Amino acid sequence: MGVAGSNPRGGEAGSSAAGGWRASIPSEFSAGRDVQDRILADVRRNGFSTDTTFAIRIALEEAMVNAIKHGNGGDPAKMVHVEANVTPQRAQITIEDEGPGFDRSAIPNPTAGPHLSKPSGRGILLIETYMDGVEWSNGGRRLTMVKHNAS
Repeated sequence: MGVAGSNPRGGEAGSSAAGGWRASIPSEFSAGRDVQDRILADVRRNGFSTDTTFAIRIALEEAMVNAIKHGNGGDPAKMVHVEANVTPQRAQITIEDEGPGFDRSAIPNPTAGPHLSKPSGRGILLIETYMDGVEWSNGGRRLTMVKHNAS
């Protein structure tokens, strides 16, 4: 993703409130990585600590993979909508897919019983562990996560 709202992948990008920005990207992992890179550059530019930046990176990567792979089923015709507002005090990131959604309460605990040995299914746990605030809305299609700067 380029600077100042440009989007080389053909999705929409633009400004948002209070210095934040938003973008709509196709459900492609390369486009997701571009968004992650842009958000993490904002995080570093705003002086977040190394540990806090790591936490945001892990949660953001998991959220983007979930939106692209599980939410939109990898369908490049479906978009992932991202809003990010990073200030020196906090990062707020919203990711919304165009899939059918899901019921968060129906997702099993990956650290319990038969789920413990499964090689996948830990993304939501990582997001909720690493971020200070997590909200699922719009039928599970929208994730808003917040991380305060601990530097």
